[in-house]
Amino acid sequence: MVIVEFERETKKLIDSLKAVCANFGLGNDGNEFKIITQVFLYKFLNDKFAYEIKKIDENIKNAPSWEEYYTNLSQEQRNKILRRIGAKAAKLKPEYLITHLFNIQDSPDFAQTFDDTLHQISIENNDIFSVKTEGGAKIELFDTLSKYIIDDKDAFFKAIINKLVAAFSFENIFTQKYDFYATIFEYLIKDYNSDSGGKYAEYYTPHAVAKIMAAIMVDEGVSNVTCYDPSAGSGTLLMNIAHAIGEDRCSIYSQDISQKSSSLLRLNLILNNLVHSISNVIKGNTLLTPYHKEGETLQKFDYIVSNPPFKTDFSDYRDDLDSKENHDRFFAGIPKVPAKKKESMAIYSMFLQHIIYSLKKGGKAAVVVPTGFITAQSGIDKKIREHLIEKKMLGGVVSMPSNIFATTGTNVSIIFIDDTNKENVVLIDASNLGQKIKEGKNQKTVLQEDEEQKIIDTFNDKVQVDDFSIVVSYDDIKQKNYSFSTGQYFDVKIEYVDITKDEFDKKLKEYSANLEEMFNESKSLENEIQKQLKGLSVE
Repeated sequence: MVIVEFERETKKLIDSLKAVCANFGLGNDGNEFKIITQVFLYKFLNDKFAYEIKKIDENIKNAPSWEEYYTNLSQEQRNKILRRIGAKAAKLKPEYLITHLFNIQDSPDFAQTFDDTLHQISIENNDIFSVKTEGGAKIELFDTLSKYIIDDKDAFFKAIINKLVAAFSFENIFTQKYDFYATIFEYLIKDYNSDSGGKYAEYYTPHAVAKIMAAIMVDEGVSNVTCYDPSAGSGTLLMNIAHAIGEDRCSIYSQDISQKSSSLLRLNLILNNLVHSISNVIKGNTLLTPYHKEGETLQKFDYIVSNPPFKTDFSDYRDDLDSKENHDRFFAGIPKVPAKKKESMAIYSMFLQHIIYSLKKGGKAAVVVPTGFITAQSGIDKKIREHLIEKKMLGGVVSMPSNIFATTGTNVSIIFIDDTNKENVVLIDASNLGQKIKEGKNQKTVLQEDEEQKIIDTFNDKVQVDDFSIVVSYDDIKQKNYSFSTGQYFDVKIEYVDITKDEFDKKLKEYSANLEEMFNESKSLENEIQKQLKGLSVE
């Protein structure tokens, strides 16, 4: 019930913030997206801070106004509380609270005060909450938001702070294991992606996909393991696998070329008791300059999850990847630069090879790929599949329903890599599952909870279900030209019906009569068409 309420109140707050943005000429524009996600970051940090200090001090918890009680404490008392919070939440002074900004909203240059407040929160929490670039620079928590507003800046931020102070407190959600930003993105990107070429899709992987991946990958009792995503986005996949393992039993590692994605992943780690992993969040180009290393060699991980970009123009650095030191990492090859449509370069095949190379012996990975990968008859895709079969490290494949991603019509499959699986492989065709719903101009498919569980149970139990799943050996896959397509392994079914000779003769006579009738009708139509054509030629 808590999560349902959270999702409802999140959407309500998004709508109210969008209304403010629309009133100031920012409706459905990229800057609106940036403002809303940053405002949510500020709101979440306030509520997380409240949640933590109320656990420390019963007087704060029971006070009619916790903000007022906290503000009236002595500096020494506040410092003691902040020390006890440690890295569980951002450390906030009284003047950084939402209620304080609400109380001083009529002061001159309020927009500047709002920006300065967020900037000071960034600076004072930089050691714990900063994300690093591959070059070692630190990325602060907040942007300067007033730069996105042209006119009436003070009025804009007064409207924003009034929405925040009246909003639902998200404190109760911190007891749940939850990917906080998934709901926000799912609700926001339906407006932005239709007009922006889907550029915000980088932040969001559907919950159903993340849940299925984590439930299949993680065994009970796992501890002290590393989890990695080389194209992490806001961290939906990492959050789900961390929750399945246990936040205190794993360390998260990530890299993503998007600064915004890395910042949002950082927030998810803060809100999900994974602050110990923030130093492992890197903004950078994973393929060109992979950051996580052990000495001079790339670090190997116990679990890897990824929903990489499928096709991108990486021609600018393609030749840099084609080097001697990368030969083992990109064992199946590097796509050539096409003369036309450079944007169609299959970058997902590069991420998939990087993931296979980065997996520990006995490790597991789950990767979202375009379904075309599982049947390609030649080239890099087939070489990768051959590698997985020859090395006996394929757990299975799940082909998902079309439009499971609202942001793309590309059919997708999940490849499960499992270096411990030396026996049979599970292939699942889930393409017929789900309910199709309209979302704006787009149509998407939503899996029901029982359908998600059907996929999970069928995979984990290695069950063969008619027209849904098949369990095959590595040799079976070799004989089918290394195809991972479930349909190629289903038996052709022929139904037999016992009938007498007289019944057979009667049916044959009926079929013959129907065929003769159809042939006669076809001939009649053909003659009629010829007459009409002759009439047209005379005219």
